[in-house]
Amino acid sequence: MSSSPIRTDAPVRPNRASFAFLTGLLLTAGIAVQQDSWGRVMRDTGLAQLPQAEGLQPKPGLGMTTQDWRSAETAWRYFESHYRAETGLVDAIHDHPSATLWDQGSYLMALLAAKGLGIVDDGKFLSRSAAFLSGLERLPLFEGQLPNKAYDTRSLAMVDYANTPVPEGIGWSALDVARLLMALRILEIQTPEYGPRIRALLATWDLAAMTAEGRLWGSSRQDGQTRYHQEGRIGYEQYGARAAALWGLDVLGASTARPIMAWEEVSGVNIAIDRRRAKDFGAITPVVSEPYVLQAFETGLNAEGRLLASRLYQAQEARAKRTGKITMVSEDHIDQAPHFLYGAVFGNGADWAVLAEDGSAHDVLRTVSLKAAFAWQALYGTPYTEEVVGGLDHLAGEHGWYAGQYEVDGRVNMALTLNTNAVVLEALHYKHKGPLLLVD
Repeated sequence: MSSSPIRTDAPVRPNRASFAFLTGLLLTAGIAVQQDSWGRVMRDTGLAQLPQAEGLQPKPGLGMTTQDWRSAETAWRYFESHYRAETGLVDAIHDHPSATLWDQGSYLMALLAAKGLGIVDDGKFLSRSAAFLSGLERLPLFEGQLPNKAYDTRSLAMVDYANTPVPEGIGWSALDVARLLMALRILEIQTPEYGPRIRALLATWDLAAMTAEGRLWGSSRQDGQTRYHQEGRIGYEQYGARAAALWGLDVLGASTARPIMAWEEVSGVNIAIDRRRAKDFGAITPVVSEPYVLQAFETGLNAEGRLLASRLYQAQEARAKRTGKITMVSEDHIDQAPHFLYGAVFGNGADWAVLAEDGSAHDVLRTVSLKAAFAWQALYGTPYTEEVVGGLDHLAGEHGWYAGQYEVDGRVNMALTLNTNAVVLEALHYKHKGPLLLVD
């Protein structure tokens, strides 16, 4: 147990919808694109140039070590100890019976990875996956269209991010739904007998409501009204688009980062950043590891993704070499206020920003992210990633992996979460077999 446990009365949730660029609101009467910075950026048809050099190449199927197998078993313990048999779902955070659709997509990915690794046998896989689908079939939908942003994992009641019941719901996140769509597509491919059931489920969801003008749109309930907003920032937007496209949704505008990206030098490496800046769009724009490694582990990276991921990793290694500080950053829960932070390579105009959702900076709380370390090690297998992962064994706990350790003093970040352990399992599956979508 953590000596400074996550606060369970009102934990900060990774509300990716809050990073939507909120200046253009899609109201129920139609799309209202204001003549402001959002409109100017999105009307700009120029594409950022991609340099010819591709950088590091992914290395799927590197093979597992004895320690890797132990690491996978540690990660799966989270899903054993936090499983809710009454609903088929898994708690997103230790001692907090709540979850988003992103979390549940991560759980299904973890289950698929555990099956591929042989940690879960066919019987348990079929039992768990059937229970999971049953839970999804019972979810009340926000305004009868799409799943709410958060649910109580014990009852499936719609809740807010503090797990307080909100019978009318609080809106949907297109990115969260897209994460689940990616997992359901992989489940359907790997277990074809589930195909009719999955498609019957999705036929009850209005998936078209989460796309407009080739991009992803989320909704929020505010002051008794439902408002709609373009959702996603660089990396996550492209991840969500790839997932949505697997189900035939029109997300062409979001499928490449080139219309909205610019190059920024960070620690001597040019990385891709989102040129929709926070000061113009009212939302933070951190560049983090997560969406790139998830694309690699699930569908494989395309040429653009390979370049952007390579640069993002190289900047982290370059900072470590320049400063002597181990650098592995991504989004993570932490075991103290403000409870959830985005450890960015670049964010809100600053290198190595550590940002809360309200835009406040918390550089002193930068962590070495365990899931980022496992992910980059699986993707590239460099001497640096091997050294970092080898130094994090002490983060293994009785109920899974802790989220990381604080850079400033080496203290363990005792946050225990679904997403940390899911990424570890996906990373090790990739190291063992390759992308989930491409193997059975």
